[in-house]
Amino acid sequence: MLWLLLPLVVFATVATGASAQEAGRSTALTVYSTAEPGAISPDLYRPLPQSTDVPSRFSQSVPGYAIVKQERDMNLEKGRSTLRFTDVAAQIDPTTVRFSSTTDPEGTRVLEQNYQFDLVSNDRLMERYIDQPITVEQTHGDSVSTISGTLISTSGGLIVKSASGEVQILNSYSNVRLPELPGGLITKPTLVWDLAADKGGAQKVRVTYETGGMTWWADYNLVFAEGKNANSGTLDVGAWVSLLNQSGAGYADAKLKLVAGNVHRAPRAEPMVDRRAVSRLAMMGKESSGFEEKSFFEYHLYTLGRSTTLPDNSTKQIELFPAVRGVPCEKVLVYYGLLQGFRGFFGDPVTDRDFGTQSNKQVDIYLRFKNSKDRGMGMPLPAGRIRVSKLDPTDGTLEFIGEDKLDHTPKDEPVLIKMGTAFDVVGERRQTDFKVDTAHKQLEEEFEIKVRNHKDEPVTVLVKENLFRWSTWEIVQKSQDFEKVDARTVQFPVEIKKDGEATVTYRARYTW
Repeated sequence: MLWLLLPLVVFATVATGASAQEAGRSTALTVYSTAEPGAISPDLYRPLPQSTDVPSRFSQSVPGYAIVKQERDMNLEKGRSTLRFTDVAAQIDPTTVRFSSTTDPEGTRVLEQNYQFDLVSNDRLMERYIDQPITVEQTHGDSVSTISGTLISTSGGLIVKSASGEVQILNSYSNVRLPELPGGLITKPTLVWDLAADKGGAQKVRVTYETGGMTWWADYNLVFAEGKNANSGTLDVGAWVSLLNQSGAGYADAKLKLVAGNVHRAPRAEPMVDRRAVSRLAMMGKESSGFEEKSFFEYHLYTLGRSTTLPDNSTKQIELFPAVRGVPCEKVLVYYGLLQGFRGFFGDPVTDRDFGTQSNKQVDIYLRFKNSKDRGMGMPLPAGRIRVSKLDPTDGTLEFIGEDKLDHTPKDEPVLIKMGTAFDVVGERRQTDFKVDTAHKQLEEEFEIKVRNHKDEPVTVLVKENLFRWSTWEIVQKSQDFEKVDARTVQFPVEIKKDGEATVTYRARYTW
C-alpha cells in the first residue's frame, strides 16, 4: 500500500527494474558562461519555487551550460540488455549524449536510447489513479474517517465514487492510500539504453552530455589606497569564481574546468516555459589546489587543481587566484562637457548652432591599471564584475566606493574601472562663437571649458571633446596642447591647483 501525506509528500521509492551495480564513479564538469559581465541577477541565487512539473521548475533563465563527463563501473549482460543510468541532470540535452565502454569499446554499442523524465509527484500519481480504487482519510478533531472508492477526477479536489454509486467531493483530506505505484513513473531523470555487448560482466562506461542550468562568472574585489597625489594609488586585487548550479543534479567530488571566451553556438529555439524577468602561476607560486590557467584554442581554460562538490540549487565561490597586493594604478578624472544625448554622428554636416551646446557639469572618476607582469598582474582576466572598496582609517573598516564590469581582458592590456562622479571637481562648457559659410562649405565653432577644483590638493583632469559636426575637421586655435584619441575625439590634460580653476579654449573648423 502506498501512502500520501499532506502536504502530499510521497514516501515511496520507485523500483527501476534491472538496475546496474555501480561501484566506482567519477565526474568531470566543463562549465561555459553566456552571461554579460556583471549581469547575473541576484534572483538566480535564491531558491527556486517548488513545483511538480520539471520544465516549470527551471523557469529561470540561467545564462550558461556545462558538459558533464561521468565514468562508472557497471555490470553489463552479454548480448542485448537494458541499462539504466540515473542521476543525470534534469536539464540534459538528450541529443548530446555520448555513451562508450572504455573496457570493450568495439564490442559494446547502443542500439536505442531513451530519456525518461516523467518523475513521480503527487499530481502525477493522482492523475494516474483516475478510474482506479483509492482510500482517502479525513481528520475530524481526534477521529479519522475513511472513504474508499473509485477516483473520478482530481480537478478542484478529489471526486470519489463509492461502490454504491455515491459521489463525494473532497476538498480537504489528511492522507491518501494507493494500492501500488503505477508503472512509468520514476524518482530521478534516467537515461535508458538498449545495449548490445559482446562480453558480460563488469565494465567501465563513460557518458558525456550537455546540460543547461549551470553558469559561472568572475567577481573581482579590489581595495584602493591613496598614492602620493590625488591622481595615483595602489590596488589590492582579489578574484573569485562563482558557480551556479540549477541543472537538476548534484555533482560530488567533481573535476572542474571553466572556459573563458565567447564560444559560438548555433541558434536554438526558446523553451516553451515561462521565464522570470600560465605566467601568473610562475609569478605567484603554483598551487595545485587552485585554478591553473592555459590557452585553449582561441579561449582560456581554467582548471581547478582539486575536486569540488556542486549540490543542485546552489551557488559556490572558489578563489580564482591568490590576492595581488600593491598594484600601481592611476585615478583618472575626465570632464566630458557634451551631454550624453549628443554623442552620435550624422549623415550630413550639423549646422544647427544650438545643437550639442548644452553643458554637463559632472566629472567622471576612473581607476586605471595595466594587467602586466611588471605591475604584479599579467594573467588573462575572465569577464566579470569589479567592486572597489577603500579603508576608512578611523575605524579600520572597508567602505564600498564603486563598481563596474570587466570584459575578457588578455595580459598586458589596460583595465579601466568607472567609479562614479567627483563631488569636489566640477566643469562648465559653453559655446563662445559659431559661424557657417555655406558658399565655401565651411563651419567654425569655438568653446570655452572651465574646470573647478574644490579639493585641498591639486588634481589633473582630462577635458574630453567630441568633434561631432562633421568627419573633416581641424583645430585652428587652442589654449594648450591636446591629444587626439580617435578620428573625432580629442582631450586636453589640465592641472588644477587646490581650490583653483583651469580654462580650456579651442576653435574647430569643419569643411565638406
